[in-house]
Amino acid sequence: MREILVFSGTSEGRQLAVQLAENGVCVTVCVATEYGREVMEQEGERPLLQVRTGRLDALQMEELLVKRQWEFVVDATHPFAVEASKNIAKACERRGMEVLRLLREEEREAENFEEADITYADSPEQAAAYLNRTEGNIFLTTGSKELAEYVKGIQDISRLYARILPTGAEVENCRRLGLKGKQIICMQGPFSRELNAAMMKEIHASVLVTKETSRAGGFSEKVEAAVETGAAVVVIRRPRETGYSMQEILKRTGVRRQKRQSPRQVVLAGMGMGSLSNMTREVYQACQDADLIIGAERMLETVRDMGKPLKSLCQSGEIAAYIRAHCEYSNIVVLLSGDVGFYSGAKKLRQELLKRKETTAEGAGEEDADNLKLRQLCGVPTVVYFASRLGISWENLALFSLHGRRQNLIGKLQSHGKIFALTDGAEGIRNVSSRLLQYGFSRVKMYVGYMLSYPQEEIYEGRPQDFLDYRKEGVSAMILLNEEEPEFVVTSGIPDQEFLRGKAPMTKEEVRSISLSKLALTRDAVVYDIGSGTGSIAVECARHCPDGTVYAIEKKTEALELLTENKFKHRVSNLEIVQGEAPLALEKLPPPTHAFIGGSGGRLSEIIRLLWKKNPAVRLVLNVISLKTLGEVMELMRNTAFSHKEIVYVSVAKEKELRGHFLMLGQNPVYVITLQK
Repeated sequence: MREILVFSGTSEGRQLAVQLAENGVCVTVCVATEYGREVMEQEGERPLLQVRTGRLDALQMEELLVKRQWEFVVDATHPFAVEASKNIAKACERRGMEVLRLLREEEREAENFEEADITYADSPEQAAAYLNRTEGNIFLTTGSKELAEYVKGIQDISRLYARILPTGAEVENCRRLGLKGKQIICMQGPFSRELNAAMMKEIHASVLVTKETSRAGGFSEKVEAAVETGAAVVVIRRPRETGYSMQEILKRTGVRRQKRQSPRQVVLAGMGMGSLSNMTREVYQACQDADLIIGAERMLETVRDMGKPLKSLCQSGEIAAYIRAHCEYSNIVVLLSGDVGFYSGAKKLRQELLKRKETTAEGAGEEDADNLKLRQLCGVPTVVYFASRLGISWENLALFSLHGRRQNLIGKLQSHGKIFALTDGAEGIRNVSSRLLQYGFSRVKMYVGYMLSYPQEEIYEGRPQDFLDYRKEGVSAMILLNEEEPEFVVTSGIPDQEFLRGKAPMTKEEVRSISLSKLALTRDAVVYDIGSGTGSIAVECARHCPDGTVYAIEKKTEALELLTENKFKHRVSNLEIVQGEAPLALEKLPPPTHAFIGGSGGRLSEIIRLLWKKNPAVRLVLNVISLKTLGEVMELMRNTAFSHKEIVYVSVAKEKELRGHFLMLGQNPVYVITLQK
């Protein structure tokens, strides 16, 4: 029997071991940790594959080499496990044996992230030196192996938050190096972009540190999370090395992947809400024909009695990697909840599977470089089922998902009147009902569907106050009906008397209409209203940007109170109130696409410089009354290149009746200035 020894620490190493074993080779895989054993065992039980656990030095490796007649020795350890590779090479050299080094992908994914703020370092020491020049908390995702080097090099280790494997030895190492409990995150991957982003937001991370890994190492998910949260990224470069690709090693060992005459089929199937009775006949037949079904545990329970091989996986990258590694399956079904075209993981999974894709000549499907042919099968979306159970039409429902997404549900309900939303459990339903009451929607009719299509299905009807203590945990959805159906004016220029004013300044409705026109807002704009006063500009911006966010910056206490009252009165939940003085109060906000400056407190130049630093293409609209400020703006216009600049002088007079006569009373003239670099 042929025997091959593989030192593994990567997904490629696992795939190589599996392929060797499936081709009649007896393989012993050496992994350093119990976690490595667990991951290896997830590949399934194979009689010709054995796993040995424990770290080995060069002498112990040499002892292992003489125990059997190894035909080949493969070093498939992680590129950053430099010491392990040295020990393997030294042991093989002493025994006069060749070692085949398995290389990981050479793809440098960071080059695909133009929006990311990425800095490269060649070592932890170099990274630590750079991190000392940054501010804020550091999310360390490089494991605990080099943690001592970061602790030694970083001046303030209270900034460090380390994500490590959930083992006692790893935790003890962190404790020994001085990290406190709140700085230690014990979790086993893989980690999605959403989970990475949630962790970073929780610890207020300003910098993420990672290694330059392949796609299997979760690199893209980390960088995407950093871009989402506005954090910088420090990437430790992969050590440059020589060796062989997996295909080259298989060829050297005399094992070749047999090419299929026809492509392997992967079906992305929408299974409806989850019950077998809700599944379409087409999807049911696809499951009957499959030789492997992949999906979340809840979905696999539905098809468990079919007697098919099942694999519980959720993340797109994880599913794609598993499909590529297991060529023994030629007809795979991936079950997805609801319909593949409605807030589904199908979109990202297609991207993962169809890299370097080529359209088939027949146009009946799509193939990629691994000879995969994809099909999509629709399922019954929850909204269709739920609406039919309630006996209402759904063609005019606004559709939302609240699963980890920020949605302007209040704004849409005010303008649209009928909402369907997928929710994230009982807490999500409680939060929605609370917000409805907060924004004055106490008369909205709420329908909550619990475990729709399952035997335990229940549908509840009521008003928002009836769901403040909702506790039914499980898969739920809701439909909201605004029976008031008020007229929703879409043009700008809310009458001045509609705002609560007090003594705070307010941009009058005619000047406000012109200023909003000059802002040229988009639906998803990120807007700053600087010196917001009563918030008249901010409120109108929020109504015009239902998919965006408006930040109203104000320093005066009385104005802040009025701002809050006007926010709820006009039902603009996408308006965020920021207490403070510009430019300092702007520093931690996301980059703006548009900014209105109604008051600058004498710091106009500083404010504009910060806005341009955050987004050089930001569109600025200023309301200027004083000639001194106008002169400051004119100087700026003379010394800066703009793609668009404009000054409009606005003088407004409004009629007032006095003793039977109509008088035209003039308001303060205003310069409305538009600037865009």
